[in-house]
Amino acid sequence: MEITTLPQNVQFMLINLLYAIIALLVSVGALILIDKFLYRNIDFIAEIKAGNIAAAIYHSVLLIFIGFIVASAIS
Repeated sequence: MEITTLPQNVQFMLINLLYAIIALLVSVGALILIDKFLYRNIDFIAEIKAGNIAAAIYHSVLLIFIGFIVASAIS
């Protein structure tokens, strides 16, 4: 078993935090681009505020799929 020190663990956690922030920024950016260019005539935020559950489910599933793609690209 490998013995690690506290500075090594802190460095590893900071690298993982950086990957998480990059993944978050990429996934939110991709979601904004998809909303802006692919679904020009649909305002998902307005639909969700109006109580459209289908729009909320679709939008959240789209974000989950973008997260899977970004996670597999980073790994």
